[in-house]
Amino acid sequence: MNESGTTSAMAISVVSIARSWIGTPYRHQSSLKHVGCDCLGLVRGVWREVYGSEPERPVAYQRDWAERSGNERLLQAARRHFGEPVPSGQMLPGDVLIFRWRPDCAAKHAGIASSKDRFIHAYEQAAVVESPLVPHWRRRIAAAFRFPERAL
Repeated sequence: MNESGTTSAMAISVVSIARSWIGTPYRHQSSLKHVGCDCLGLVRGVWREVYGSEPERPVAYQRDWAERSGNERLLQAARRHFGEPVPSGQMLPGDVLIFRWRPDCAAKHAGIASSKDRFIHAYEQAAVVESPLVPHWRRRIAAAFRFPERAL
């Protein structure tokens, strides 16, 4: 929703596009709808459908999202391309959610909020799915970012 209490056209588009990826098989470091993607690949694919091209190609990254390197590459990239995070408690459908497994681990998982209590993400050893945003997931949210009206 925007300031007038209606859902923005951008948010509706982002959620619709993300839902069109549901069922895409999980493939580490891939980003092709109906062929394969991982969680970042899903966000990359939605970005391409919204803006036409990606702003950068990610460098190779580990599959393990309990990585303790301290390197917050995912959060840094999100800030570069989405701007500052959405204030806590103001998350809306269409926002990109970044998760960390534990406080001492780098943020390494991403999804897209589809409603106030659901999100779409690529689930390892499965596919892109829409999951309930239950407390197990909510407490792992490191930041949320809104798709900008134009690519930054």
